[in-house]
Amino acid sequence: MVVSPENSFVHIAPDQLDEMQAERELSRLATLLSSANMAYYSLDAPHLSDAEYDLLKQRNSAIEAIFPHLKRDDSPSDKVGAPATDGFGKIKHAQAMLSLGNAFTDDDVFEFDNRVRKFLGLEATATLTYTAEPKIDGLSLSLRYEKGVLAQAATRGDGEVGENVLENARTIANIPHQISGAPSVFEVRGEVYMSAADFAALNQRQTETKGKTFANPRNAAAGSLRQLDASITKARPLRFFAYAWGELSAPFAQTQFAAIQALGEFGFETNPLTALLSNPSELIAHYKKIEELRATLGYDIDGVVYKVNDLELQRRLGFRSTTPRWAIAHKFPAELAWTYLNDIEIQVGRTGALSPVARLAPVTVGGVVVSNATLHNEDYIQGRDSSGAEIREGRDIRIGDWVQIYRAGDVIPKIKDVDLNRRDLSAKPYAFPETCPECGSPAIREEGDAVRRCTGGLICPAQAVERLKHFVSRGAFDIEGLGAKQVEQFYTDGWIATPADIFTLRERYGQGMQQLKNREGWGEKSAEKLFQAIDEKRKIPFRRVLFGLGIRHAGDSSAGLIATHYGTWDAMEQALTGAEIGQGAAWDDLLGIDGVGTVMATSLVSAFQNDNERAAIDRLISALDVEEVVTIAAADSPVAGKTVVFTGTLTKMSRAEAKARAESLGAKVAGSVSAKTDILVAGPGAGSKATKAEALGVLTIDEDAWLSMIEGL
Repeated sequence: MVVSPENSFVHIAPDQLDEMQAERELSRLATLLSSANMAYYSLDAPHLSDAEYDLLKQRNSAIEAIFPHLKRDDSPSDKVGAPATDGFGKIKHAQAMLSLGNAFTDDDVFEFDNRVRKFLGLEATATLTYTAEPKIDGLSLSLRYEKGVLAQAATRGDGEVGENVLENARTIANIPHQISGAPSVFEVRGEVYMSAADFAALNQRQTETKGKTFANPRNAAAGSLRQLDASITKARPLRFFAYAWGELSAPFAQTQFAAIQALGEFGFETNPLTALLSNPSELIAHYKKIEELRATLGYDIDGVVYKVNDLELQRRLGFRSTTPRWAIAHKFPAELAWTYLNDIEIQVGRTGALSPVARLAPVTVGGVVVSNATLHNEDYIQGRDSSGAEIREGRDIRIGDWVQIYRAGDVIPKIKDVDLNRRDLSAKPYAFPETCPECGSPAIREEGDAVRRCTGGLICPAQAVERLKHFVSRGAFDIEGLGAKQVEQFYTDGWIATPADIFTLRERYGQGMQQLKNREGWGEKSAEKLFQAIDEKRKIPFRRVLFGLGIRHAGDSSAGLIATHYGTWDAMEQALTGAEIGQGAAWDDLLGIDGVGTVMATSLVSAFQNDNERAAIDRLISALDVEEVVTIAAADSPVAGKTVVFTGTLTKMSRAEAKARAESLGAKVAGSVSAKTDILVAGPGAGSKATKAEALGVLTIDEDAWLSMIEGL
């Protein structure tokens, strides 16, 4: 991925992108990933390595997590595979064939275990077993048996609809045409692959007959299975590993491991390296064992798949949009490379964050040309993490160093290490700037913050223009015709400096000598269209206004929570104006919003009590009609519109499950008890919340009473 002027921000970490950059990057990634999916799944001619593909998809997901309102309708996060081609009949999967989330480090594996336990409400000491099996690098295939007879075979396709390859599947030697002892409807899923030896022999034959040769065994297997002429497939040495299932007319096992054993008894080949393990440390040890064996297996793998063993727990964990919560693929690492660090540059973001970027002598890492890498912050450069602990054994990074670059787990290249033996003796430690390179204001680092920030605020050009771009972004005001490019030009020319200035553009530049219609690139119609688009946004939802202000830590989802809690702009404004940080009823009420913590609350109160910031906000609000939030309660729900707090230990469901259920019934879930609380659901160890609820006269019930209250809804 060579950085060009058109995509010069691709090296910027997702959390440092502005709205315009994020939107353009999501568009670029959607195009790249769609093309890669088509090449990989449909054309059997991938142009990206697995590592490159994973990195791009990770970057896409990271940007969507930060800018959820920018998520595209054609988001790669919601897609699996590619549409079925026209050469085959199409088959709709009874159960979607999903992809897996990825882990790239040992920490990711421990985090996966923590997420599973947290969702299920399991203690760290509770027994929880997993299976671990090699991740075959082949083509996914679904086999449907009806009364023991192979009746249907389909590729993954886009996860919902696949290609009918029944005749081809019947030619694969180790796929049984009939099975006994299985449920009457039994859909087996697995991977079609080609061994390394068979691949080499096939390419040799293809060369001798002047036929098409294949780049790797995966391409060969996919191309062979997807032949319109089944006789060609039959001539290719394909095999099938079974490891999962789809639609069943009846259960056939209680655990993942027992199910794999049953698949073997039914006549399917299963992977002998599949193991039953008890904790993340054992999973990682098995991963390393398989990694050591990788070159000797005789077939391609690109990682190890971990799955929760208990099938009832799998059912409870369920699925995200495209991945199961109960499984993850631990991928093998991408390549590393050494290169020269030419310079360190500082970029200033919307919140004033000073972000260092390494400018590198171009080097190929995992098949991609890299010329930039993130340096995170000044601690990272100095060889420390935010807590002061050493990283890279304390080796700092200096301009002129030889550095090791890696891209595993993220499309943003990072510096893994420094070669001190090649360091110039005259090289000096990098001095991180204490003033903003854009406006010269002091750049300070607050206690507990890993980032140094410019204090210039609206007088800092970098911050001011980035905040204006954020204000007009899709998730905020989304004014048609007023994008990042127009905002930057209007700001440079002195036409707008704060959001409120946008709403006076017509009166200031709609007539007279200096008119918008007379500017280059504008005409009377386009100018009038922009003015109308601005006027249309004078009436706007509460959430969009709050998010559009760009207050630090107040993202799109939290803006929605806050808007729902207060209902009207005036109510929120009054509360934040009167709140005293750290104490008082207004502060407690703000912290009581589930999802609002001390850091976000402090940022909100500070913004509304800062004279300059507040003046800019008030000017904006005076030009708007901010819509009141209308809450639609769930029908026939006894808790609709009520504020519920959960505390103590819940034994029948996890806190996440309880919260989701309450919200689905129209309740508001708060994090703390206040006079506005209607119901406190208290389990063992309720503590101070139960005491406060009693003092306030809040209805307090146990978990069983709560479940009885919502039973049947």
